[in-house]
Amino acid sequence: MAQAPGTLEGRGLACKRGRRMLFEGLDIRLEPGSVTWLRGTNGSGKTSLMRILAGLSAPAAGEVLWDGQAVKHGDTPARRGVLYIGHTNALKDDLTLLEALTFLAQLADAPEPQAQAERALATLGLTAQRHLPVRNLSQGQRRRGSLARLALDELPRTWILDEPYDALDTASTQKLSALIAAHAARGGAVLLTSHQAVPLPGLREHDLSARATA
Repeated sequence: MAQAPGTLEGRGLACKRGRRMLFEGLDIRLEPGSVTWLRGTNGSGKTSLMRILAGLSAPAAGEVLWDGQAVKHGDTPARRGVLYIGHTNALKDDLTLLEALTFLAQLADAPEPQAQAERALATLGLTAQRHLPVRNLSQGQRRRGSLARLALDELPRTWILDEPYDALDTASTQKLSALIAAHAARGGAVLLTSHQAVPLPGLREHDLSARATA
């Protein structure tokens, strides 16, 4: 059964690191078809917020909702509606790039995991590197290999991407932007961080620094 687009939302969120409150009273809404650039100074809690919304961390206060229903930390329905890619590339060094992505495709219940992995790597310009061990790839190639997971995903879920443009060249930046735009067009939502300008039309901005505490 096809998954319907959903809205991921945070209400009154607070995040504490040690004795320091990074932010509090934060509201954010990621609607189907939207692309949001999460901005903020270093240490303002961008990654922490993303992990909370992805269900990987619990907030110090507030709640996360999926289509208006409160979800618990690690709740299965909410997790199905979210794809999170963080700073680490989540590719196994001992596998070839194709093997690593095929494994991720299997975890995502892809009907033809290896064939879909091949196509996803081609989308990111990695066909020539598909049989190389992940440990032998450059930083940029590893990043593209990780982002190839996006080309595997055809569901209108919410993508949460921490610095996805990092280490990408101009051609790869354009390919990633095309993937994000196509995902929004089919009803998916995207939340991303970036230290560089984001070349996407209709981009929303959410400045976390306004909620950061001293």
